[in-house]
Amino acid sequence: MHIRYCSVIHRHCKIISRGLQIKIGDRLSSNYYKTSTLDKSLKMKETFVYPVPRKDTSVEDNFHGSKVKDPYRWLEDPDANETQNFVDSQNNISQPFLESCEQWKHINSKLTKLWNYPKYGCPMQYGKYYYYFMNTGLQNQSVMYQQDSLHGESKVFLDPNSLSEDGTVALSQKSFSDDGKYMAYGLSESGSDWIKIRIRKAETGQDFDELLEKVKFSEISWTKDNKGFFYGRYPDQDGKTDGSETKQNEHQKLYYHRIGESQDKDILVVEFNDEPSWRFQSVVSDCGKYLILAIVKDCRDNIVYYADLSEGEAINSKLNVKIIVDKFESDYDYVTNVGSKVYFRTNKNAPNYRVIIIDFANPAEENWETIIPEHEKDVLEWAKCVNDDKLLLSYIRDVKTILQANSLRSGEIIRKFELDIGTIVGTSGKKKYSEIFYNFSSFLNPGTIYHYDFKSPEEPPKVFREIKLNLNGFRREDYIVEQIFYSSKDDTMVPMFIIRKQRDVINPRPCLLYGYGGFNISMLPTFSLTGLMFVDTFDGVLAYPNIRGGGEYGEKWHNGGRLLNKQNVFNDFQNAAEYLIKNKYTTKNRLAIQGGSNGGLLVGACINQRPDLFGAAVAQVGVMDMLRFNKFTIGHAWCSDYGNPSEKVHFDNLIKFSPLHNVHTPKSELGEYPSTLILTADHDDRVSPLHSLKFAAALQDAVRNSEYQKNPLLLRVYKKAGHGAGKPTSKRIEEATDILTFMFKSLNMDTINL
Repeated sequence: MHIRYCSVIHRHCKIISRGLQIKIGDRLSSNYYKTSTLDKSLKMKETFVYPVPRKDTSVEDNFHGSKVKDPYRWLEDPDANETQNFVDSQNNISQPFLESCEQWKHINSKLTKLWNYPKYGCPMQYGKYYYYFMNTGLQNQSVMYQQDSLHGESKVFLDPNSLSEDGTVALSQKSFSDDGKYMAYGLSESGSDWIKIRIRKAETGQDFDELLEKVKFSEISWTKDNKGFFYGRYPDQDGKTDGSETKQNEHQKLYYHRIGESQDKDILVVEFNDEPSWRFQSVVSDCGKYLILAIVKDCRDNIVYYADLSEGEAINSKLNVKIIVDKFESDYDYVTNVGSKVYFRTNKNAPNYRVIIIDFANPAEENWETIIPEHEKDVLEWAKCVNDDKLLLSYIRDVKTILQANSLRSGEIIRKFELDIGTIVGTSGKKKYSEIFYNFSSFLNPGTIYHYDFKSPEEPPKVFREIKLNLNGFRREDYIVEQIFYSSKDDTMVPMFIIRKQRDVINPRPCLLYGYGGFNISMLPTFSLTGLMFVDTFDGVLAYPNIRGGGEYGEKWHNGGRLLNKQNVFNDFQNAAEYLIKNKYTTKNRLAIQGGSNGGLLVGACINQRPDLFGAAVAQVGVMDMLRFNKFTIGHAWCSDYGNPSEKVHFDNLIKFSPLHNVHTPKSELGEYPSTLILTADHDDRVSPLHSLKFAAALQDAVRNSEYQKNPLLLRVYKKAGHGAGKPTSKRIEEATDILTFMFKSLNMDTINL
């Protein structure tokens, strides 16, 4: 998945193991709180207090003639004392509620033990060295190692753990010069999307003096002469840029940096002052002649510019860029080039994607060639050039990965790589090298790294490294992974994976239903340690429905769940729950739903629309205010999936499902909200925590005096954490413990194996 999409959408969909817990806190005497009594599924009464925050009914917006109140808008200011007091008051309820559960320590202990196994990434060759990432088990951040040869002695090249005491500084990006002598790398702090770029020498492991700041949503693209690179930078702004701010990210500009010089000497090479929302995703072509710019304004479709870098002029001023694709109507991902013939993966006239050739010497659309035609059913997920003249292609076939190599010249298939049901979660390989590595994962396999060398085509891929779990007695044959198809509200057949223990008779068990449904992101079969623990420890059932809005079946599937079709996503998810209940996998009271980011929106919308269908809900870093999401950080980029509330047709749609604007006071037992845990983080500058804060305040206010609401509705805000990427292991384990403890309490789960 290319950075230009993943960097600005809410990538949380493959992380089932993130979550928070809640616990009944000590009573606080301030008038800020009001007492409530809850009947819990563990047959005990727990008394705690919800905060009573200020409700400013004077705040009102007029959307196309409709007046909409926004009484908790003051929570949009993260630095205000009142907001910080609100966060503290919520944590003073949620955190103790979880920790008072006797099982929290047992779950945490087992999770810590299970997490403690070596984890590896694919080897990567740059210049004369090989590199790979490894985590010994409980290190907060994975460490980058360097080798003189593939099987040579390893030495630490970059250890992010040494950069902070609490592990909150993470390596978020890296890019090597063409000769492999230098690595530019980006560090993020506390989970923020902002990065600071440094440059390290491969030979010595020493850094140059310069530090590049104000960088976000940028690639690092080296020139062929190894003297510098292009990167995207935002202008200086007032106030903080540490990830806790909410200002919109606009007016990104493309700069060129020469190694060894300070950032103030960087050259502004491309800007579009009249287009504040445009972002640059730059790549220097394999031959070094072209700088190719994929310009995006949201989370889909791009236009394409290029500049000729071979004209002999030093890069000292703005580049002369020429346009190749001038309409935002399709995706274009650079793959490679042979001279002026440039290969792109695109969905132009191909909803399942194809690979085309555009000759920059004659770029008119009528001259484009197709080298890899669109497959009738399979979706071309990505393409890369390896071993000079090979295209390595990954397809999705009914939500399973297919890997093959095709000829760069003819497009014909050269080799198919046999895979079980699962996903390629990592690859390495370059046009200049004959070797490739790929890491295969599945629901029951944490990873197997394979090595293949095109110099020996008769040899099959070999297992280079198999990642082993630290789970005593674990046998894959003791579990069942099944894929079923169920009918949604409009009779669309939706696939769903179900993972459970092997048994002859299906009896209702605790079930975790995880969903995402947006931004063309596919939820493929990958390993989740917390998910496996849910099955192993509680004899639970995991369910992953591949609901519309994702990319599992190409652009048609994506379009079926975006803009005015967004309700299809919620219908698909609710019908998945009904299928699981009807077929006796679980019962309503033992069914939990979970989702993060766009999946947090999914959870928020579903508990409003069908509170009777679920026993528990965990909404992580969700988009909850669908009328103002476009006003904060990178939220304006999400209009391609959600629609722009400033346009009446989209406002009329958004107001129908916006979680913040559809909370209700339960009027009967059927209207009672399930036990709900809302999770966010103070340095999330992807989906600002204001969404979760406002939603929690509105939910608690709506149910405060309802005799029918006995389940808790709680908010947990993590400190020094962001949207998810780069989160240290210690925080991942804490969050996973919180989620499992919350589900243990809410679903009245059996203690099977703690």
